[in-house]
Amino acid sequence: MLSRLNKLIEEGGGYRNICICQGDINTTLDIALEPSGRQWVNRYPTSVSLTDLEVPFRESVNNFVLAIKTGGGGVSVSATYRPVERAYLMHYSWMIARESLAPAQVPPMNGVNIDWQHKGDNSAAVAAAEEMVAGYQIVYRPVLTSRHTQRRAIDMTITGVIGKTIVTKLNIETPIKNNSDLYSVGASYGVIKLISDPPHWSDDGR
Repeated sequence: MLSRLNKLIEEGGGYRNICICQGDINTTLDIALEPSGRQWVNRYPTSVSLTDLEVPFRESVNNFVLAIKTGGGGVSVSATYRPVERAYLMHYSWMIARESLAPAQVPPMNGVNIDWQHKGDNSAAVAAAEEMVAGYQIVYRPVLTSRHTQRRAIDMTITGVIGKTIVTKLNIETPIKNNSDLYSVGASYGVIKLISDPPHWSDDGR
C-alpha cells in the first residue's frame, strides 16, 4: 500500500504548482493551474443588478432610472459591478493576444489559478488568449481597476426618451430633445455620462 501511495504522489507531481506560503518558507501549497482559454469567459460574471452598486451611487441610479421610466422611456442594463477577477482575466488576455505581452510576465492573482503560459507553449498561450478576447467581445484594452470594479458605474441603454419629458432631481420637468438634455438630467441625480462610451455612466463620468 505504501509503495502504491508513493507512486501516486510521484505521478501527481507533474500536475502541481508548488508555491511558498507567506510566513513560513518551509511550508508549501500545491495549486492546480488550469490553462487559459474560452472556458474562463463565463467565470466571475459581471452583474446587471442595481443592488450590486455602491451606496450612494445605487440610490442615484435608482432615482434616475425611475425618472426615465416615469417619463415613458426604457432602460436596459448590461453591466454594473465587474469582479476584479474578471477584470484581471480580460486585461491580460488582451495584453497577450493584442499587445504581445509574454505570458510568463503576467502576475498571478490570488484565487485565479490560471496557466497563462500553457507550460511554455507560446503559440497555444496566444491562441487561448485570443479565444478569451473574442469571448469577452473586447474592443479596447480593459483596465484592471475601473468604476465597474469599484461598483460606481453602470452600462445601460436608454430608449424612447426623445420627445418625452423627464423630471430632474430638483423636480424640474425637462423636455428631452437630444442626448445632451438626457445627460443633464442624469447629472442632476449624480449619474454622469461618459460620452466616448455609449452605454457607460458613473458617479464621476469616468
